[in-house]
Order: sequence, then structure tokens, then C-alpha cells
Amino acid sequence: MFNKYFYSFILGLLLLPYTLTSNASELPVIGNSTSVISLEQEHKLGRTWARMLRGSTPEFGDPIVVNYIDQLIWQLAPYSQLQDLRLELIVLDNPALNAFAVPGGIVGINTGILLGAQDEEELASVIAHELAHLSQRHYAQQLEESRRNTPLLLAGILASILVSSASPDAGIAGISSTIAAGQQAGLNFSRRNEQEADRIGMLNLTSAGYDPFAMPRMFSRIQRSSRFLGEKPPEFLLTHPVTESRIADAENRARQLDKPDFRPLNYDFQLIRKRLEVNYAKDLKQAIKSYKESAADNQLSNYGLALALMRSKQYKQAATALEALAPALQQHLTIKLTYAELALEAGQYTKALSMTEKLRDLYPDSYPVAHFYANSLQANNQFKAAAEVLIRLTKQQPTNSYLWYELAEVEGKAGNTLGIHEARTEYFLLNGQVDKALRQLDFAMRDKQLSDSDIEQLKQRKLEAEAIRDDIKNAF
Repeated sequence: MFNKYFYSFILGLLLLPYTLTSNASELPVIGNSTSVISLEQEHKLGRTWARMLRGSTPEFGDPIVVNYIDQLIWQLAPYSQLQDLRLELIVLDNPALNAFAVPGGIVGINTGILLGAQDEEELASVIAHELAHLSQRHYAQQLEESRRNTPLLLAGILASILVSSASPDAGIAGISSTIAAGQQAGLNFSRRNEQEADRIGMLNLTSAGYDPFAMPRMFSRIQRSSRFLGEKPPEFLLTHPVTESRIADAENRARQLDKPDFRPLNYDFQLIRKRLEVNYAKDLKQAIKSYKESAADNQLSNYGLALALMRSKQYKQAATALEALAPALQQHLTIKLTYAELALEAGQYTKALSMTEKLRDLYPDSYPVAHFYANSLQANNQFKAAAEVLIRLTKQQPTNSYLWYELAEVEGKAGNTLGIHEARTEYFLLNGQVDKALRQLDFAMRDKQLSDSDIEQLKQRKLEAEAIRDDIKNAF
């Protein structure tokens, strides 16, 4: 459900150009072009926008999937000409084809874009395109253009992305139609911006070692998918219109670039894709049947079969499917984690803990390994140890709302009242629910056992939370 600031946030987007351009002469010039918004302002805007997005649409929490996308972004980022590398990934639990990037380094990925792509290179082409929008500061350019021409243009872009990213059931349709009525010409990036993001994104994609033809392939795939959806095209097309001429331009551009050296198959993308296929499968019986029929010719079908059987609580059969994977796949970290995942699902908690302890020693810096290790500790009633692991992870990933939610749950089981309120505070702040965060801080300060330093820290966090509330109310 939308929090109470969401509707005022949309209205704020509509008024944004007026707010920013009124003080345009006081803002610094960035790069080689005149800009009415600084990098720091973009960063602040993006963090506020991210809070509102998290509070209005569900995120996807699978640590294996999220970690894979995050690593792919950071493989591409060094080649992206970004001036500000404070990137933040938000993975949305949404099977619709969509990806987006907004001021301040916020990169949003719908899980559906991974289902739409056929390989890692095609997914990388979408991310490279979005990073190009950020590096070229197209939002700032649109705002500058809006100062001279259409004052509602940037607001339309941000609002349209927010609308298209929200859950279809969240009651957004009425807002969407209201916005559309007021700014019919301002919802999409300009054709010039899209061409520039295509060109620069493809150069960066190739520099990172990927096939430049992956971009026109992905464009063609997205365009074909729209033909089967009637009047409801993929969300990506709403802000990134794909035409035959655009695909042809991308193909011509790709022919002029050297194809990088052969990239060996590492199975990462295909394993992640199988996890998403099973997650969104509406008929598990049919999925199991299909995977069984193709398992003899396709090793990855055995993985999909194992996941579908696990989800159907057929744990022994799931283990058999995992064991049927080729030796090379057995060594893949995702497969090793899936064995631990299966043990947890099957109630074999001691076995799961033993597995994840060994994996922690082998992969001490792995986020999904640490996450599964914390889950295994919790399953074995070692709540304090689980909380310690999650606290370390929140320090590494302070904007991961799933971690804060899970930490609050574990702190509760560990009997740490202060820890519960602190974790809930961070969760609510990340989701733009500032009033709920402030209530948690008030609850925490009622504890008679708090030390002086605890009280001072809580008071400081309350001031910071109030500042976040002011940002949400006043930034637009």
C-alpha cells in the first residue's frame, strides 16, 4: 500500500521544474554544458525517490538473484564515464519487462527483464543503456530544456517511470491518467537522448567485453514481445520506444565495432533465469513435467526441476534432480547454495548450518553465502549469532531493506528490544515511512535500561529521520 507521502510526492514531481529553475542561477555548472541541478542534488533527489519507490512496490529479495545483478552492474560501471559512482540497485518483484535509471545513481531492474533476455550479454546491454543515461546526465539535460520550453517535461519522465515501476494493484491507474492528461508530451526521453544512450551504452558494453550485437538483439526481443500483448506493451517501451529504425541503427553501429574475444559460458545468467522461471511459475505440475521432458538434453532443466520440486515440497526428488547435474555445475556456487536452501526447506537445519559454515570459509566475502548462513543460524535457534551476521551485512549494504527487515525479526527472537526498534527504524526509513520510523525511535527511548550513549544515538537518529521527512515533504 502506498504510504501517505506518495501522492504528495507525485504532485511534487509535477512542480519540480518550477522549484529548481527558480534558483537555477545559484547552482553549479557540471561538465561542459549548463546544468540547473548539481550532482549532489541529483544524489539527494534519487535517494528520496528510492524511498518512495520501495514504499509503493515490492522488492525481490532472493540474495542469489540480487547479488548477480549487482555484480553485473559493477562489471559495467567502470566503463560508463559516470562522474558519481554512488550507485544503488533496486530489484523489483515484477515480471514485466522494465529497467530504468534515475538521478542520483538509482538503477531499477524488474525481474521480468531477466526473463525477457536470453543471455547475460542481452541483459548487460540493457544495463549499459541505463548507465549511459546516468553518465550523460539526461535528466539534468531534460530539466535544462524544460526551463526553456516545457516546464513539466522532467516531472513527466520521473513520474512516468515511478508509475510504470509500481505494482499494478497499488491503485496507480488514477494517478497515471491524471499525469497523462496534464503532460501528454512530457513522458518519454527525447529521441536524441535515447540515441545517445544507445551509442554510448554500446561502446561501453563492448569495452566491458560483451558482444555489441547483444543490444539490437535485445531491442528486437522486446519489440517482438509487444506484439503479443495488444494494447499493453512491455513497460520498457513506455519510456524507451523501440522502432525498426532504432534496431537497424543499433545493428549498423554494432557492425562498426570489433567483436570482443569469446566469453566462456559460466552458467550464472541461466541459473538465475531458472530461479525466476520457477518463482513465477503459475502451474508447478506443468513446470515439473516440462523440466522432466527436457532434462535429458538440457542440464539446466535439471536445475529448474530441482527448484520446482523443492517449491512443491518434494524434497527427496529435488535432491535427486540436483545430484543429476554435471560435475562442472556441481562446483558452481549457486548450486552449492541451492543444496543448503534445500536442506533448510526440508527442515534439515543442522545439515544446512554445516553446509553454509563451509561455504562461509570458502567465500568469506559473498553476500548470498552470508545471507544463507544467517538463515541457517536462525533455523538452529542461534539468534544472537544470526543477528551478528546480519548486522555485518547491513553495514556493507545499508540500503538493502530486506536485510533490515530480517534483522528486526532475528533481534526479536534474540530478545534484543533495542535492536528490534533500530532495525525497524532503518527499514521504515528506507521505505519512506518516516512516521513509523519515528514511532520506533520513541518506543526505543522508553527503555529504562538504555545507556547514555544509546540515548544519544537514538536522539541523533531521530534528528536524521526528521530531516529525511523534511526532504520528502520539501524537496519538490
